Amino acid sequence: MAGGLFMTLAKSLIHPILALIFAPLMLGVIGRTKAILAGREGPPLAQPYHDLRKLLGKGAVYSRTTTWIFRAGPMIGLASTIVAVLLVPFGSCPAPLAFPGDLILFAYLLGLARLCTVLAALDTGSAFEGMGASREVLFSALAEPALLLGLAAVARETRSLSLSGMQAAQTLSAWSGAWLPLSLVAVALGVVLLSENSRIPVDDPNTHLELTMIHEVMVLDHGGPDLAFILYGAALKMWALAALLIGTVLPIRVGLPYTWPVDVALSLASMLGIAVGVGVVESTMARLRMSRVPQLLIFATTLSTLALVFEFGGLIR
Repeated sequence: MAGGLFMTLAKSLIHPILALIFAPLMLGVIGRTKAILAGREGPPLAQPYHDLRKLLGKGAVYSRTTTWIFRAGPMIGLASTIVAVLLVPFGSCPAPLAFPGDLILFAYLLGLARLCTVLAALDTGSAFEGMGASREVLFSALAEPALLLGLAAVARETRSLSLSGMQAAQTLSAWSGAWLPLSLVAVALGVVLLSENSRIPVDDPNTHLELTMIHEVMVLDHGGPDLAFILYGAALKMWALAALLIGTVLPIRVGLPYTWPVDVALSLASMLGIAVGVGVVESTMARLRMSRVPQLLIFATTLSTLALVFEFGGLIR
């Protein structure tokens, strides 16, 4: 009995450990993919780790116009993202924190992390950062319905309100029986992944043009450990959304007893594939005009809504 409990606990802790260690590597894979497609050498895969180490070794400078909100924003945002990772299963391993309705808490934890970043940007009193904060809030308000409606469609299909239960019920036979609504959800979550992580075509993480900056403009006044917390939280956020996409709509696992290490390896390979896919998208597409971004997010919400309608109506079986 004790051995079984220990094994269950160990399996549930595998995903958080992997996320904490390898989340920055996804950013390195994206950068490396873009460099290869552009025909240049590019930064090494471990460049995000070097950046985090360098920032953690620096000091922080705070303006006299800021309050405790500016200093607390990065820490609360990172803590919220870490808790969100604890709600997401991985492979055949359940999440450490799993309960009915945890999908709603997952969305709200990501919203809390975003709120802390927005409030920290507004606390500087800079109109420039306020512009980026307003854009961030607008786009997130359009992305959240796509996320929640897509998860609602998967919950309807799997008859579970828990992310771990949804993943456990997702099999190849379930996918073949509801391929159309799950495909719509997969596309919608892919758009949400790009939007929530400020990637092309929604935002360009490497831009320096004032009129097009969204997320980057909100963290201009952060430096040192605070900026490291923000960058690390962004990497964990990408990892959590990618793991959510794999676990809920892409049942890539063996699913047999005592084969959970194989399932974890397959999920890691899928995470690598998503990182490469993001790099390919950023290398082959241009950033959308600001007025086109809401249309893309509304399109994702429409796809999630259609998937939910198909699930309740039983139109595609």
